[in-house]
Amino acid sequence: MIDPDGYRLNVGIILCNDEGRVFWARRLGMRSWQFPQGGIKFNEDPQSAMYRELYEEVGLRYRDVKIIARTRDWLRYDLPERYIRKHSYPLCIGQKQLWFMLRLRASESRIRLNRTAKPEFDHWCWVDYWYPVSDVVYFKRQVYRQALTELGNHLATGKPARAPAAPLPAGPRIVVQEG
Repeated sequence: MIDPDGYRLNVGIILCNDEGRVFWARRLGMRSWQFPQGGIKFNEDPQSAMYRELYEEVGLRYRDVKIIARTRDWLRYDLPERYIRKHSYPLCIGQKQLWFMLRLRASESRIRLNRTAKPEFDHWCWVDYWYPVSDVVYFKRQVYRQALTELGNHLATGKPARAPAAPLPAGPRIVVQEG
């Protein structure tokens, strides 16, 4: 669904473990990494969309997670000009997202990236809470920072996550490959 201003309605998912680390996934066949996210379908509420996307992209069901928090308002980002499909209707100029923070309740062995015929991701790992801000594609960074800042006080560890004063340097990751 695209709103009258040209933003696609979407949900973003920050899945955290008991140590306060977050789920980070690599787009299938690409070098880019991101949080799970996806569009809200017509007549679908944001929470239902979040659970649908969680299953489609990560393989987890509602019983595998606990909702910790959700952003109060929609967060938006604009697509760079080269990504706007000028000849599509309605024209989509960016994403309008509600973000959910979830705590993994089940074993991480329940994570499956291949639940659908067209998986979104091929690898995943746990990363430090603020790492995604420096690693995600540049045009999503501000929305990631906003979501992580707003939801950081709700971390599963009970300790607030303080926003870094400066961008974090990219660091090495330990990748768990989906088999």
